[in-house]
Amino acid sequence: MNYQEEEILGKAYDSQLMKRLLRFLKPYRFKVVLAILLLMGTAAANLIGPYLVKVAIDQHISTGNLSGLEKLVLLYLLILILSFLFTFTQVYMTQWIGQRVMYDIRMKIFSHLQHLPLSFFDKNPVGRIVTRTTNDVETLNTMLSSGIVSVFGDIFLLIGIIVVMINLDWRLALATFTVLPLLFYASMLFRIKVRRTYRDIRTRIAKINSYLQENITGMSVVQIFARESQNFKHFKSLNRGYLDAYLKTIHYYALFFPAVELISTIALALILWYGGIRILSNAVTIGVVVAFIQYAERFFHPIRDLSEKYNILQNAMASSERIFKLLDEPEQTIEPLEKLELPALKGEIEFQNVWFTYNGRDYVLRDASFKIKPGEKVAVVGSTGAGKTTLINLLTRMYEPTRGKILLDGIDITRLNVHDLRNRIRIVLQNVFIFYGSIQYNIRLGNEDITQEEIEQASKNVNAHDFISTLPQKYDTLLTEGGSNLSVGQKQLLSFARALVCNPEILVLDEATSSVDTYTEQLIQGAINNLMSGRTSLIIAHRLSTIKNVDWILVIHKGEIRETGTHEELIRKKGVYSRLYQLQYSLNV
Repeated sequence: MNYQEEEILGKAYDSQLMKRLLRFLKPYRFKVVLAILLLMGTAAANLIGPYLVKVAIDQHISTGNLSGLEKLVLLYLLILILSFLFTFTQVYMTQWIGQRVMYDIRMKIFSHLQHLPLSFFDKNPVGRIVTRTTNDVETLNTMLSSGIVSVFGDIFLLIGIIVVMINLDWRLALATFTVLPLLFYASMLFRIKVRRTYRDIRTRIAKINSYLQENITGMSVVQIFARESQNFKHFKSLNRGYLDAYLKTIHYYALFFPAVELISTIALALILWYGGIRILSNAVTIGVVVAFIQYAERFFHPIRDLSEKYNILQNAMASSERIFKLLDEPEQTIEPLEKLELPALKGEIEFQNVWFTYNGRDYVLRDASFKIKPGEKVAVVGSTGAGKTTLINLLTRMYEPTRGKILLDGIDITRLNVHDLRNRIRIVLQNVFIFYGSIQYNIRLGNEDITQEEIEQASKNVNAHDFISTLPQKYDTLLTEGGSNLSVGQKQLLSFARALVCNPEILVLDEATSSVDTYTEQLIQGAINNLMSGRTSLIIAHRLSTIKNVDWILVIHKGEIRETGTHEELIRKKGVYSRLYQLQYSLNV
């Protein structure tokens, strides 16, 4: 897997990406505005508190005039209560907005993935796609809930403190601000270091996700070949790298925050020293110095937060760039330019000079032309990699032909709605994918229009009903992910029921019996013959003994159609088919 995409730093701020991100906030714009107003209210409360302390000291405590002090204390308490309520509401609201936006982005990504062509998944590992939908979206949530909105409060508080401090005493304010160059240098250095470690973290978590997916999916192979210890060592190395990268981040945070505290302490010392001098010279009051100390303590918190938010923003920009790159992948065209309703199918299939390449260079199908009449049973044979499955992928528009046309009942399939087209064709694959859920769910695949009676009838037609009836909950039996609690043959029988419950006009069997034992094959062979009756059927098979009774056979060799004819005709030709048949016969003897 190429991890270069994970390592891209990108800009710390990209206006175009930010505009696209802010569109997700549009449905919640009133709540965002309210959260900003609450933040400003909290900032205003933080500004008023020290000023009330100044008034209390200068006008009441230092003068001995306690009249009105109770009102100031009550007002200060009221401000604290308001600040608590504002903060609680703002934090809850921003987190709620962040979670809702995360939900919307995940739904958009998942919906988009559903409509991408298979060629996209050929080039992109599952681990990378999972990282986009989980880690990258979570990074955006951190920015949306802790960055975009709260930065307004930090900026407002900073500006407010600066204005108030200058108004109270500009000389003392300048003395306080002398530590700012040191603070800005520490913040800049922190941003640079943490930026690099975050890039390393992103790369390493992508590697972990990819390796986990690969290892779990291939667990049977891992255990059969006793690779547990080696894989454990490799994962340990990946996990250790991720830990080290994260510990570096913790190291920089552990240095930065005490450094800010040290700088703020220096600022407080300057206030006490210079403020004390000015108190002795009667230039300022004690209340002003006390207020300055409190304002200085509040001054450094937003600066520290803004440094942290810069890194959050930078990470969010990198994550959003990868997310939008995924969302910008062109979807497979579902609706044709000229919408054409597909009538009841007769089942005629015609390929006209079809060429196809997966990578834009090497053609796996070359000038394929043939016509299958309605109701015919046609076998497609050839050695591994000859292009047999490619024919099916093109017929169902999983991929589009590089050149040439494919006609269904004389209609170019590019003029048909893809969903409508695929609903007329049902495929039984060699490798059956079983979803987590009940047996009936795996047969109907969520289509509630299919009744329980139709499910049972389809199961009986493919001889699956007998083994289902022996299960504890029968059709409600819960299947594990991948159907690990079923045998290979049972999963294959379920795939037949899944295909046939929709009563398709065209049936495709892609190596459908190559993975079952002889007894199971006998169970389904009779059902196959009955179900193919009156229905256009394509049978792709390596075992030539299973296709002697088809109407005719199409032989593909190295992407070209070399021969067509019945079994007897092709044997007499002594060509590609005859050699394949003799080779299999000699191996079976």
